[in-house]
Amino acid sequence: MKMVLVDIQGIKKYYNVRAEFLARERASVKAVDGVSLKIYSGETLGLVGESGCGKSTLARLIMRLDLPTEGRIFFEGEDIFKLSGKDLKAYRKKVQIIFQDPYASLNPRRTAGSTIGEPLLINQINDREGRALEVARIMDIVGLTREQKDRYPHEFSGGQRQRIGIARAIILKPQLIVADEPVSALDVSIQAQILNLLKDLQKEFNLTYIFISHDLSVVRHVSDRVAVMHFGKIVELADNQELYEHPLHPYTIELLSAVPAPDPGRKKQRLMREGEITGTTDGPGRCPFYPRCPARVEICDKDDPELKDRGGGHFVACHMEG
Repeated sequence: MKMVLVDIQGIKKYYNVRAEFLARERASVKAVDGVSLKIYSGETLGLVGESGCGKSTLARLIMRLDLPTEGRIFFEGEDIFKLSGKDLKAYRKKVQIIFQDPYASLNPRRTAGSTIGEPLLINQINDREGRALEVARIMDIVGLTREQKDRYPHEFSGGQRQRIGIARAIILKPQLIVADEPVSALDVSIQAQILNLLKDLQKEFNLTYIFISHDLSVVRHVSDRVAVMHFGKIVELADNQELYEHPLHPYTIELLSAVPAPDPGRKKQRLMREGEITGTTDGPGRCPFYPRCPARVEICDKDDPELKDRGGGHFVACHMEG
């Protein structure tokens, strides 16, 4: 039986903004709007969607870098928003992040060894010699040489910088790693090396990943399950193969139609839908995809569908029967 590591229950994050310039009224931008999701120990959950759909905001909530407007997140049965002091510090050791831009996430004035070993220093783990040995061991694991520990970020390539970021993330032996677009800033030739490294580390350290990306081909390569986000909501959730071979939500179908075909000689029709891309501000209780949806019916304009299991763990938020 799979063990639930993270249990997200009805989490919402709204930001108040002015509806119009100089207007007194304020509207709510619904960055995350009622997401409920279970993440199992040892799996890779892919989180996909367009820019602005709420992927990174959800990640910040899981990391406890932000507080929700409503809802709860449980990690190993504990409500993370009730943690404080030593308990919160212990939680932060269990959950780490790999950032999108490997250069921007590194301090240019710190050497690679200092950057990787900083979490050990902050958490007062080992003495100076013990930390140096652990840094050297982790550098070997991620494919960096021990001689590179005294070099600065500008002396590394993009792929090597991301390896430094990965080493920093795993040195505390976390249980969950949030990978926020970890290969989108890298050359295609390097992306496969980093993805394979992440897979190897998952097996070696029994890691659980939340893999955030807008690149569906990358997510297909690394994920066990895939959750599709649209305007702050999960609109489809299924096992990797099931979602890619039998997508049910019209938005998922549209996203997959935009993925380039691996065979250059094979023509692939891209679905381009008409209609306004509405924002996440306050509005009628209709499906946010309604203006662009080719399968919309009357009820879609009045009722935002709930995420329901269509069988076999394939969840879809759509009134259309499929």
